[in-house]
Amino acid sequence: MSVVDSRGLPWNEPPGHFGGFSKYLVNEENEGSKYFDFRISRYPIKGLVEQHTHEIAEQIFYFISGTGTVWFGDEKSIVGPGFTMFIPPKINHGVENTGDEDLVFIVATSPPNDVPRN
Repeated sequence: MSVVDSRGLPWNEPPGHFGGFSKYLVNEENEGSKYFDFRISRYPIKGLVEQHTHEIAEQIFYFISGTGTVWFGDEKSIVGPGFTMFIPPKINHGVENTGDEDLVFIVATSPPNDVPRN
């Protein structure tokens, strides 16, 4: 077990995330987690992740603050604080901050190796 103070962790811009940044709170590199990664993402106004799929990974997004548009398969929805999004494997999805403040959300991914990061 470990306790992580995320305030000291760096923000990274993953590939395909234009203006969107993530802090990897728990993953294999920093905590030895082999089965999932857990991060907080922050997208400034107009920041986005292009629509994409994951071959085997499932993801859960939990939105903390801000307003955005999400794409899920052929559907499009507006999200904000308290919204949760479950993304099964092979489903096209994307996120864009369409509000007037940072869009902040938690992302859990399992298994973690199906999601590129830098």
